[in-house]
Amino acid sequence: MPATGTYRRRKSTSLTRGFIAVGTGAAVLLLPLIGAGAASAASAQSVSAAAPAATYANNLDGWIKESLAVMAEHGIPGSYDGIHRNVMRESSGNPRAINNWDSNAAAGTPSKGLLQIIDPTFRAYHVPGTAMDAYDPVANITAACNYAAAKYGSIDNVFGAY
Repeated sequence: MPATGTYRRRKSTSLTRGFIAVGTGAAVLLLPLIGAGAASAASAQSVSAAAPAATYANNLDGWIKESLAVMAEHGIPGSYDGIHRNVMRESSGNPRAINNWDSNAAAGTPSKGLLQIIDPTFRAYHVPGTAMDAYDPVANITAACNYAAAKYGSIDNVFGAY
């Protein structure tokens, strides 16, 4: 479920004309074109190298790492250890876990997924860029961590049912 990058060429602007942009996506180095005069600089275009999308294992370790990457993009706090601790308590690492016996289930909204989130909470705290499916491991972790951040400051502060 890693995001795939799209590659497109951008037109030169007056700020980049006469330079080549070289980077990895995180940092860009502008290098002047040697021998580029005003006439030839007008036709120079920026070239940027996109970093390849990260690949994550299709297991608990990979789901947590991918979720942490999405969380970092959205400013959602949390750590690997905090997520792992809560996942093991809530679902033992089973992304298809469902609780059909508690008060949420009795009300018709069972807790589900790795971090046992109910559908209304999942929808309210869903993070763009993840699947709109509470059973999706990355979407479940990310939405639950977003909820925990709003309610407790971070998933790292959760040590029991939440």
